[in-house]
Amino acid sequence: MRVVAVFTDTPEMLEHRKQHGQAHLDFLRANQSEILVGGGLRDEEGGAYVGGLWIMEVASLARAKAIIEQDPYYVPEFRSYQLKVWGKAFDEDVII
Repeated sequence: MRVVAVFTDTPEMLEHRKQHGQAHLDFLRANQSEILVGGGLRDEEGGAYVGGLWIMEVASLARAKAIIEQDPYYVPEFRSYQLKVWGKAFDEDVII
């Protein structure tokens, strides 16, 4: 199933990002078969990160939660998330 994860960060997450950035990127690479697209969200170009977004292909919502909660960036005090099941309008491959 395709799932979109939308992350919302507190201001304290900025320091956590600095300290754990490489571990987070390594985690994304290790899980790229299920985390198809991921990146940070900002309120404006060049602004501070305020969250993130992943597009995932997983067996279940439980699997999506398990992946998210293993990510070095996931600290419940600094980062919350919402999961939504997502379906593309067209089945053709899209390259972003």
